[in-house]
Amino acid sequence: MTTLTEALDALVVAARAAGLDETVARAEGEAVAATVSERSRGAFVDWCAQTGRERSAEEHMLAAKRGNRFRAGPTPLMSQLLLERSAESADYAGALADVAIAGSRLGEPGPDAIGAATTVTTAQLGGSTGPARGLTPPADSPGAFDLPARQPVPGLGDQMLDQVRRVGEQVRRQLGALDNAVPSLPGDPAVDPAAGSGIGSGIGGDGGTPTDAPRPADGVQTQAAEPATPPVEEAKPEEPTKTVEELLAELDGLIGLANVKGEIHRQAAVLRVEGLRKQAGLESPTITRHLVFNGNPGTGKTTVARLVAGIYRALGLLSKGQLVEVDRSELVAGYLGQTAAKTVEVVKSAEGGVLFIDEAYSLSGDQYGKEAIDTLVKEMEDKRDDLVVIVAGYPLPMAIFISENPGLESRFRTTIDFADYTDDELAAIFASMVEGADYDAGEPVLTRLREILAATERGPSFGNARFVRNLMEAAIGHHAWRLREVTEPTLEQLRALEPEDLVVDPNGQPASAGEGQDAGEVVAPADAPPAEPVDPFGDDATTARTPMDPEAETPQEES
Repeated sequence: MTTLTEALDALVVAARAAGLDETVARAEGEAVAATVSERSRGAFVDWCAQTGRERSAEEHMLAAKRGNRFRAGPTPLMSQLLLERSAESADYAGALADVAIAGSRLGEPGPDAIGAATTVTTAQLGGSTGPARGLTPPADSPGAFDLPARQPVPGLGDQMLDQVRRVGEQVRRQLGALDNAVPSLPGDPAVDPAAGSGIGSGIGGDGGTPTDAPRPADGVQTQAAEPATPPVEEAKPEEPTKTVEELLAELDGLIGLANVKGEIHRQAAVLRVEGLRKQAGLESPTITRHLVFNGNPGTGKTTVARLVAGIYRALGLLSKGQLVEVDRSELVAGYLGQTAAKTVEVVKSAEGGVLFIDEAYSLSGDQYGKEAIDTLVKEMEDKRDDLVVIVAGYPLPMAIFISENPGLESRFRTTIDFADYTDDELAAIFASMVEGADYDAGEPVLTRLREILAATERGPSFGNARFVRNLMEAAIGHHAWRLREVTEPTLEQLRALEPEDLVVDPNGQPASAGEGQDAGEVVAPADAPPAEPVDPFGDDATTARTPMDPEAETPQEES
C-alpha cells in the first residue's frame, strides 16, 4: 500500500507536470490527509512522521482545519486546473485521491475515515454528481462501480478502501469528460497503450505524464519502460474556459439561493456593460468588485464565491479566476510584524483570482488582526486590477467588522445575504451529495433525514448544508459498519444507504459508526423518537468546528 510520504511525492510530481507550485501542492496534500484522518486515534503521530514534522497534535489539527474545506469543494490548485480545463486535471485529482486514501490509513482508522476520504475525492470534481453522460467504458474494462481485481483482506478497513477506490475510478472518468472522451484505463492495452503512466491508484492518467514516484504494491499499475527516443508530443490546443452564460447556468442550477442568484446576475450584467463601455472609449465610473457575503454556516457562500471567480475571469476582470479560501489562522502570525508578511503571501497566491476570507470578523478586536486588515487594505489597492476579495460571516459581526475600518467601508459596497435552507432544500442537497459520492438514498432515507432536521434546533450556528454533509459522511461510516461481516456484498448493497445509517447522538450531532453499538446494534434507529434538539455545532461538536466550503455545482455546501 502507498504510504502518505509516497502519495505526497506523487502529488508533487503531478503538480510539476501541470505547471503548478509544488510547495502549495504538498501543503494541499498534507491538509487533505489531515482532515481525512482527523478522527482516527493516534493519526497525528503517523501524519507528523510521514510529513517530516516534529510530533505535534496541534500541527495536525491546524492542517485538518485547513483541509476541511476540501471535503466539500476542490482545492485551489484543482480549481485552477478545472477552470483551465487542463489535460493534467485528471492526474492531479488522482494524486489527491491517493493522498486521501493514504490519509485514511493513518493511526487507528475507523469508518469515519471512509466518509471523509470519499467526500474529499469526489469534491475534487467541483461538484459533478455522477458518471459523465454518454460515456460507456469498454466491456473488458473495470466499470466505475466495479471493485478492483485484488485479493480481499479480511476486515472493515479493506471494504472501506475498496469503496474509496471505486469512487476514485468514477472521479477519473468524470474528469476525462473534460475532453469529451473516455480517458484510457490503466492496465488495459486495448485502450491505454502506455498502461500505468498515470498518477494515482485506481484513477490513473489518460496516457498522461510519467512519474518516478514509488508505486503501491497493490496498485495494479507498473511504470512502463521509457523508449530510447521519447516521441515528440504534439501541443494540445488550449480548451476554452467556461463562458459567463455557462457559469450563470451553474449558479441557477444550485438549490435554493433565489436572492443570491438575482444579485449575482445583476452584478454580472453591470460589470459586463462597464467593460463594453471601456472598450467603446466611454467614461465609466469604477465599480467596486469586492463583496460581502452575509449568512449562517453551510448556506452556499463558498460555492457562489467560486462561481463569481469564474464569472469575473470570463468577463476579463481577472487573469486566472482561482479561488483561495482562508480564515484568520492563515492570515495572522504568532508575533507582531510577521502577520504583514503572512498576509502579503496569501494575497499573492490569490492574485489573478478571488481571495475568500471566511469568518472575516474574527480579524477585528486585537492588534494582530488589525495588522492583517491594514495589510489587506493596502494589497487590495496595489492589486485592484487583478484581485477580488470576498469576506463572509454572520450578518451582525460582519457589519461591525466593515464599519471598524474606513478602508474596508470604501471597498466593500455590495452585500449579499444568504438565507438558511428549508428542510426540503436540505433534503435535495443531501440527495445530490449522496449521488455524487456514488451511493443510493431512497425515500425512506430522506424521510429519516427530515425527521432529524425537524428535531434539530435552527439557531444562528446551525450548519445547513454542512450539517447534512456531516450526516452523509457518518452514514457512509455506518454503511461500512453494517457490511463489515458480509464477505461478498452485492453492488446494490455497496451503494444502498438505509434509514438506520442516519444516526444522531443525544446532542443532535451525527454519530460515528460503532458509538454505543455492539455488533449489529444501531443507535437511534429510524423509528426511535428524535433526540432533544441542541446546537449541533456547539462546544460539544467534534466534526464541524471549522469553516467548510461547498462544491461548485451540486453537493452544495460551505461556510
